[in-house]
Amino acid sequence: MISIRKIRAIGRTYRHLKRYQRIIRILFKYGFDDLVEGLRIDQYLETGLRMINRKPQEEIDKLSRPERFRMALEELGPTFIKLGQVLSTRPDLISPEYLNELAELQDNVPPFSFAEVQEIFLAETGKKPSELFLEFDEQPMAAASIGQVHRGRLQDGNEVVIKVQRPDIENIIAIDLEILAHIASLMEQYVEELRGHRPSAVVDEFARSLSLEIDYTVELANVQRFARQFSDNKTIYVPLVYAELSTERILTMEYIDGIKTSKIDELRRKGYDLHLIAERGANLVMEQVFVHGFFHGDPHPGNIFILPDNITCFLDFGLMGRISRNDREDFTDLMLSIVTKNDRKITDGVLRITTQFGEIDHAALSRDLADLLDRYLYLPLKDVEAGKILQELLDIVQRHKLSMKPNLYLMLKALFAIEGVALVLDPDFELIKLAEPYIKKVKRERLRPSRIAEEMSETSGEYLKLIKAMPEEARSILRQLRAGKMKLEFEHRGLGRLAKALDQVSNRIAFAIVLAAQIIGSSLIILSEIPPKWNGIPIIGLAGFLIAGVMGFWLLVSIIRHGRM
Repeated sequence: MISIRKIRAIGRTYRHLKRYQRIIRILFKYGFDDLVEGLRIDQYLETGLRMINRKPQEEIDKLSRPERFRMALEELGPTFIKLGQVLSTRPDLISPEYLNELAELQDNVPPFSFAEVQEIFLAETGKKPSELFLEFDEQPMAAASIGQVHRGRLQDGNEVVIKVQRPDIENIIAIDLEILAHIASLMEQYVEELRGHRPSAVVDEFARSLSLEIDYTVELANVQRFARQFSDNKTIYVPLVYAELSTERILTMEYIDGIKTSKIDELRRKGYDLHLIAERGANLVMEQVFVHGFFHGDPHPGNIFILPDNITCFLDFGLMGRISRNDREDFTDLMLSIVTKNDRKITDGVLRITTQFGEIDHAALSRDLADLLDRYLYLPLKDVEAGKILQELLDIVQRHKLSMKPNLYLMLKALFAIEGVALVLDPDFELIKLAEPYIKKVKRERLRPSRIAEEMSETSGEYLKLIKAMPEEARSILRQLRAGKMKLEFEHRGLGRLAKALDQVSNRIAFAIVLAAQIIGSSLIILSEIPPKWNGIPIIGLAGFLIAGVMGFWLLVSIIRHGRM
């Protein structure tokens, strides 16, 4: 598991300094010098920044800022590509134009050698690929920043694909995460509008999710859980996984020979029912979300294959979403309010699925939500795209300083994606109409007598525990009061800048005192004419004056460079 160490002066170790300089060089290349200067990274990379060209190339400068941001992340490598993918699910952190651009992130990199693949197999299993597989293609089918995929054949003749992790990728990611943690701390220190978003907490959560993604046993468990969810459903096929041939860095799965949903002409030519495929795919995603609460987080056309008899097969289970029962119910309440055009309940529904990070104008929020509803109220259902309504809803949420939970947004993103796939297959597809039975089922589920009894039992149990604990808690408080151990603690916030300024002032005063002492001491030595001498001037006193001059010049340059005289 990757961990982020507490960093004080990360740029002072050579290992990080080299990588840090490359990151800054790429940011300058794509025109983000304002970001670097705003974060005052020059305090940590004093010598390195002078060597970096601060002007972006002319052809890059013509691109929009979101485009340049995406290209910078792609050039920065695997950690930053994954960070971009995570940010693309956080509308509370970045604006819609960045969200749309980050959705286009490319993860194509050159493959690593077969010799390195063999080394990984030996380290993980103690055997070479040729000893485990009847066939193993040395040339990968595809390569990405975290790993690459090879085709193979088991000893029993079954075809498989083997995902192999890149060499030393964990160490590369660990270094980048430490740098990101440092940059996040600078954001909290110098960028006031980002403090409420807690960048350090975002990086910590990103480190946790990335640790899970580079552990292939997690993906293996995801596939197994997904298969159990649909064990009785004949409209979906889940690839087999081979746990005995999988480790943290190797994942072996069944090879799927199907047709991607993006290949419409091929599907039509081979007689597949496009309407049925669209309906089944959407039903499967909604069952994942509304029934199981465990869903495929990235159902784009490349991750959905169609098998004979219009069977749907999902691939790539690295990004999976989870949504609790309470969140599911709050979201379905909101969707039911939209579907039934109940504008009175929409505002309450939006506030339940979001958290606020600023002052909320409830009247303005209600007005904007009512306007949204009016735009779609009189349209025929077939002309209403759920994805478009939900995207406009997200825009309103962000505009009113509300933050949607990341798991809910990932769920929305999955629904957007499957609606997009379905509309390509069937232009008359209506996701909202298809979603109504699932939404009403969740509503009915809440009113089941057994569910009500279960919740009452849980609540009663919690109250009983609280009542039982109260006497002991009261005695504990009285004992602390009697012993004088109870105390109030105050936490002072926002004093970081003041403490740093005072630290700088005290350092400069101490430096000036040492400088003055150096000048006075050197003067006394010269006046006392202590040998040895040079041209009648004591050498020790002369050296003292030279050192004092260098120190004075250094202090003056430091003051000017930081813009404070």
